[in-house]
Amino acid sequence: MIMRLTLLIFIISYLLVIVFTNHVVAQEKTTESNMVRGEILYNGIELPLQWPPANEHIKENRLPIEVPYLNESPEFIPIDIGRQLFVDDFLVERTNMKRTFHAPEKYQGNPILKPETEIEINRLRIAPNRFGLPGASAAVPKSGGVWWDPDDEVYKMWYEAGFLNTICMAISKDGIHWERPEFDVCPGTNQVLPKDITPDSWTVVPNFSSDNPEEKWTLYVQPPGPKQSGLSLTSPDGIHWKKRTITGKTGDRSTHFFNPFRNKWVYSLRGFNKGRARNYYECNDFMADALWKENEVIPWLRTDENDFADPDIGDEPQLYNFDAVAYESIMLGMFQLHLGPHNKICEKEGLPKITELQFAYSRDGFHFDRPDRRAHIPAERKDVWDRGYVQSIGNVCTVVGDQLYIYYSAFQGNKEKTNQDEKRHWFANGMYDRGATGVAMLRRDGFASMDASTQSGTLTTRPVVFSGKCLFVNAAIPEGKLRVEIRDVEGNPIAPFTLENSIPFSGDETITALNWKNTSDLSIFAGKPVRFHFEMTNGSLYAFWVSKDETGRSDGYLAGGGIGYPDIIDTVGKKALSGTTRSNK
Repeated sequence: MIMRLTLLIFIISYLLVIVFTNHVVAQEKTTESNMVRGEILYNGIELPLQWPPANEHIKENRLPIEVPYLNESPEFIPIDIGRQLFVDDFLVERTNMKRTFHAPEKYQGNPILKPETEIEINRLRIAPNRFGLPGASAAVPKSGGVWWDPDDEVYKMWYEAGFLNTICMAISKDGIHWERPEFDVCPGTNQVLPKDITPDSWTVVPNFSSDNPEEKWTLYVQPPGPKQSGLSLTSPDGIHWKKRTITGKTGDRSTHFFNPFRNKWVYSLRGFNKGRARNYYECNDFMADALWKENEVIPWLRTDENDFADPDIGDEPQLYNFDAVAYESIMLGMFQLHLGPHNKICEKEGLPKITELQFAYSRDGFHFDRPDRRAHIPAERKDVWDRGYVQSIGNVCTVVGDQLYIYYSAFQGNKEKTNQDEKRHWFANGMYDRGATGVAMLRRDGFASMDASTQSGTLTTRPVVFSGKCLFVNAAIPEGKLRVEIRDVEGNPIAPFTLENSIPFSGDETITALNWKNTSDLSIFAGKPVRFHFEMTNGSLYAFWVSKDETGRSDGYLAGGGIGYPDIIDTVGKKALSGTTRSNK
């Protein structure tokens, strides 16, 4: 009897332990499933809880900064926003195609804007001049901005008129030929900057996050001199800057941009990490949050061991400036790499320092990948208008038909204005003289292509999800063909969307639909993960996307916008191509 009772107690105790253990495990699973997760982005990338990351480790060495999402991609990648570009392997599961990176071609008619007016030549001094000296001539946007304004149906360029003098605005119907309208800020001129502000580094960006028409445009200005506070301003028209607020402190060549994927304003601030580097500060409100504190600024971007010195100069490369903008489904960045020589050497020769531009790409808005380390817009290093000091604009590029226009500033310098006698002030030195504006052209989405030769090349995407109905591509296949198949997650073809039913595409189009026999509507796949399998010969594939309709709209971002687009987002597709042509004459 006692043995039976003991056994019964043991069994009950054992069962209680199992029940309690299962309860604890269930509680742990519930707690785990309800844990606060990091922000999940539009493309499925999950950010860590600490964001932006502290990033202090990047100060310790010159190793390339890791791009986490390239090491571990989401299980399913949403592709409803924008054209899907092949600048990295984020979308690629497997391929035997070759990736080729492309560089813009400089416009043969450069410069498109050069110093001509009294302000630009710096004979009409507008800004307060604490040096008491005549400045150098310039008509350069620096990071300022070239934006398509759909309300006025013109491109607007904000540019520095006269070195460290003031900011003016020029307008253009085609992005090539520019006019200087007169405004009332300084009658008889196209000046738009208040007279009490001296610009050194600055950017102009549309105020995407505000519905207030009085705050349509934003301007961040950092004055010349050592580390100090700048100004953030807003304007209803980009001409009259009515509201202003003091910012946190930073050094020169600091700028700002907007990340619409996360609805955040970002200040790209000068930092130091064995030379020039970039610090990061993000906020929700461009004006209200502008007064950042030192502990809110994060080490961000720098050069690394894959950046090589100019063999004729020998200085270690530094990151002089960084601009970024939303383009289609990514943040498109531009590194301004400083290769030297030192300012003192440039002043003695009256020639500009050598800086060049290099594309960078990000899918989380913070980590920027630079898979192609060539200079995409180089300094010419000879006595021409773009000899050196090449600088990007804040919005990096605009969209003009089937091309991207990448505007840039550059300086020719002036050997007649040197510091050989050590009496000429740097402000009036030839190294900052004869600054002008140029443009380079690149195929739409043309940063990288996946290429195949006479032998068939294939590319299979990772599992993607979408809500659209029509598949579009940007492809150049004049002597080959492209077919596509839709497969399930396991890789099995889904009838009738098979290679056998795919209607081959041959041609050269930046926006063209791919169809199957008797069908083209992909809406049956809405919200279901599938893979696209492309097969191509003798051609290049630049991008693919699933559009909401037959227009080919991508619902992606358009950098600085462009002719035919009613907004900064592509909602019209092929309709925007009418009336625009390629230009490089």
